[in-house]
Amino acid sequence: MLKLAVPALLYTIQNNLLYIALSNLDAATYQVTYQLKIMTTAVFSVLMLGKQLSSRKWMAIVLLMAGVALVQMPSSSSSSTAPSASAPSSVAPLPLGTPWKGVVAVLLACCSSGFAGVYFEKIVKGTRPSVWLRNFQLAFFSVILGLGGVVVDFEAVSLNGFFQGYSPLVWAVIILQGLGGLIVAAVIKYADNILKGFATSVSLVFSAIISFVWLADLHLTHLFVIGSMLVIVATMMYSQPEEKVSPAHGPKTTLPV
Repeated sequence: MLKLAVPALLYTIQNNLLYIALSNLDAATYQVTYQLKIMTTAVFSVLMLGKQLSSRKWMAIVLLMAGVALVQMPSSSSSSTAPSASAPSSVAPLPLGTPWKGVVAVLLACCSSGFAGVYFEKIVKGTRPSVWLRNFQLAFFSVILGLGGVVVDFEAVSLNGFFQGYSPLVWAVIILQGLGGLIVAAVIKYADNILKGFATSVSLVFSAIISFVWLADLHLTHLFVIGSMLVIVATMMYSQPEEKVSPAHGPKTTLPV
């Protein structure tokens, strides 16, 4: 059970590193650099699990990184915070922190994400306990480590209570995230972390399309279209079966009778 404390600690550190990264980087730089988690996951899968990846699959992973980065790239209309000359605004643009700190934080978060995911995969596939039990153990350690944030905000929690701001929408998001965690654990057990990354990327594209068609709150840009095409091409490249060399054309050997 104590083995699950390692990914729980890494995921907690990762969340704090992402907060530091967002505080010191603009949205575009953050989205591009954070896609390195796909590559770190593949690298740790090779190093820790002995997974064999062909050159075509490595190329698919690189295309997937580029595609997701383009899909999540903020548009100029939504990311621009500078006031125009014709319509002066009293809202000042948010100041950025130290860029190098943000880059270091997001790179460490990518390494933490890749290592924790592959480590959890190794535990799930290499031990007998069910996915449900492993998820419960991971959540147990995550809650204990996450309570450190309550200590930081102890004054606000003591004044307004622990469940301040927990609206029905927040509870719905929590339930969906919990169900998603169970599905992700099943994917890791019966597939692997790399396929999980591809599935997440494809779902990101579909979610954006649904948001554009149904909610009409998304502005499709040429970067989104190019990124979506790259994600689809990368997924098709990675999912193609490896060609096996048939020994039919090789030299035949006969056994003595």
